[in-house]
Amino acid sequence: MINWQWRAFAQLDGAALYQALELRQQVFILEQRCLYADIDGYDLEAWHLLGWRTSNGRRELAAYLRCLAPGAKFPEMSLGRVLTAPQARGLGFGKLLLAEAIAQATRQYPGHAIRIGAQHHLERFYQGFGFQTISAPYDDEGIPHVDMLRP
Repeated sequence: MINWQWRAFAQLDGAALYQALELRQQVFILEQRCLYADIDGYDLEAWHLLGWRTSNGRRELAAYLRCLAPGAKFPEMSLGRVLTAPQARGLGFGKLLLAEAIAQATRQYPGHAIRIGAQHHLERFYQGFGFQTISAPYDDEGIPHVDMLRP
C-alpha cells in the first residue's frame, strides 16, 4: 500500500524534503555512480510526487519523482528524478508511481504533452505508458538515455 503526496516545493515539510533528497542521492549518485549536481534549481518550482509506505512499523519513502511545468525546462511538462527505493523494488511501485504521476501531472497541466529523459534500458517500461521515443540514444553521465514524449 502506497500513500501518495503531490506537493509543490513550498508544501514539503523538512523531513519529507530531506528523505527525498537523501533517496535521490542514494540512487542517482551513489548507486549509479554519477557525480552530478542533483540540486539543480528546478526543485523550487517543481511538483513532487512522494510515495510512502509502512515497512516494519516505520514510514519510509518508497518512490519519488518531480514534475516540471511546461516551459520550465522543455516546451512540454516533464517528469524527472523518477525512482523507486532499493528496498521497495520488485513490488510494482514503479508502475504505480508512473500511473499516479501521469494522472496528477495531466490534472496540474491539462492539454500538455509529457517529456522524459529515460534510461535506455527502461524504454519499454515507459512505452507501456504511452511514451514514444523521439531521440537516438545518448550518454547522460555515463548512462545511455533516450528522450521520450507522451502526447
